[in-house]
Amino acid sequence: MINKKQNASKPWQFDLEEYIRQGEPGKTEKSYAWKTAIGLQDVDGLETSQYLLETAKEHIEGTIDIATARNRIDQYYECRREREEDEQETEEADRVAARIAEVLGEKTFQFSPAEFIMIHKRLFSGIYHHAGMLRTYNITKKEWVLQGETVLYASADSIKATLEYDFSREKEFSYQGLPLAEAVRHLAKFTSDIWQIHPFCEGNTRTTAVFMIKYLKTFGFSISNDAFADHSWYFRNALVRANYNHLEKRIHATTEYLEYFFENLLLGAQHELKNRYLVVNGEKIFQSPPMVL
Repeated sequence: MINKKQNASKPWQFDLEEYIRQGEPGKTEKSYAWKTAIGLQDVDGLETSQYLLETAKEHIEGTIDIATARNRIDQYYECRREREEDEQETEEADRVAARIAEVLGEKTFQFSPAEFIMIHKRLFSGIYHHAGMLRTYNITKKEWVLQGETVLYASADSIKATLEYDFSREKEFSYQGLPLAEAVRHLAKFTSDIWQIHPFCEGNTRTTAVFMIKYLKTFGFSISNDAFADHSWYFRNALVRANYNHLEKRIHATTEYLEYFFENLLLGAQHELKNRYLVVNGEKIFQSPPMVL
């Protein structure tokens, strides 16, 4: 049986980057999808297994299709009824990663709250009992980047209406004639807004990321760098900073850090994406350095 723990001396990125270096279009596209899918598990501190990586390789090489890859991961864990706690976390990472790779590989998309909700359902069915269901209670979350403070999320009573409002406003917005940098800034703000609603009990950041990747592709963007694969925790922390104000401590909500992420993702910029630059500490705010050219 394959050892399910990753080899620390050879991270999973190296294995998948080999397919990208080979430059075969089919393999390259699938490799980017898997890199993103695996990297996004970091937003919740989850690590995928060697078994998932080997399955991903078989899919990239064309030995199996994506449906078979997803089913193989699901069946692997369904056959293992008794698991240690750390393996339960690995199960979530593996199963969700396989589903993300599947969703990202599909040439389908509809810009609507229903699509957003369906993505959550597809990613987390069988993992969370509330998959695809809107949150029915109010939440707070202690954030490392806020020194233990929380973002103010949407009230459970307003989730549906707020989602519909944000989506309708974005649908009416015209990108025609807008400079690319301004378009990216607007997309970052929209991402921040729908994430702040936090419509689900768990899995909001991964769902938001998958939805936005699909949405960005409708604009013709090629989502092919390593921003989500290597900096998914930064992505989440940037969303936190975009939705937190504390005027007494001179802390203001800003999409600046999220814009750095999107500029790297979409425009080929090379901002240094370090989580420590986002940490707030009383009146002191660690600023991000200028872009590395």
